[in-house]
This record gives sequence, C-alpha cells and structure tokens, in this order.
Amino acid sequence: MFKNSLYLFILVFVSCAKQDPEETISFISGYWEIEKVITVEGIEKQYNFNQTIDFFEVTDKKGIRKKLQPQLSGNFISTKDSEFFTISIENDSIWMYYKTPLSTWKEALILAKENQMIIQNESGNRYFYKSYTKIEL
Repeated sequence: MFKNSLYLFILVFVSCAKQDPEETISFISGYWEIEKVITVEGIEKQYNFNQTIDFFEVTDKKGIRKKLQPQLSGNFISTKDSEFFTISIENDSIWMYYKTPLSTWKEALILAKENQMIIQNESGNRYFYKSYTKIEL
C-alpha cells in the first residue's frame, strides 16, 4: 500500500512540475535583458548593465526578435537587427527556428515564465534573461 502511494505521489509531482509547452510559449513575448550567460564549459558571465535589450513578440508560433536600445525618456531606439522565427514543439521541448538571408539556426527554450527566460543556443551556451525594467533616475 505504501509503495503504491509513493508511486502515485511521484507521478503526480512529476506531472505537475513540468510546464505545459503552450503555456511556456505565452511568456516569450516581451522586453528581456540578459542577466548572465553560462557557456558549455561552465564559465559564467554576469551582465550588470545592458546597452541593448531583446524584444520578442510571438503570435501563432511565429515570432520576431529585435534589439532595442533603452533611452532615459522611457522610449526605445530600434536597431536594424531583427530576426524572424517559428516555434516548434518536439518531444515536449520548445525550439525556436531562425532564418535570415545569411544564416539559419535554432535555439531551445529551456524555461519561460513571467520574469525569467532561459534560452540555449546550438553551441550549448545558456542565456538567462530577466524581464526588462525601465531605469528610474
């Protein structure tokens, strides 16, 4: 009896702990700044200040990613860097497929929630994002 209860508890815990991919995708859209990067070798680089932030917008599993430069006025200057991507869910993993005239690549969305996002590139480097908050002077 105890053994069956333990298996049931583990099953429920694991089922609840895994975030639904569709729900995860809903958190991508927004303004994000890199907090740190952990390379595949385990080297960690902290970003205390970012001159640019990433803006993501996703609709129907298609998205755009733009680099923006925040201004003290609260507005943004958009750089010419923008990349279109499509989202694919494969074996409960979320992949972002990018295609530009110069290159194609994919990134794995490891985690996305209200104030945090983690993306892993093809080299295995993990980018930890936090929600962008306007600088108040």
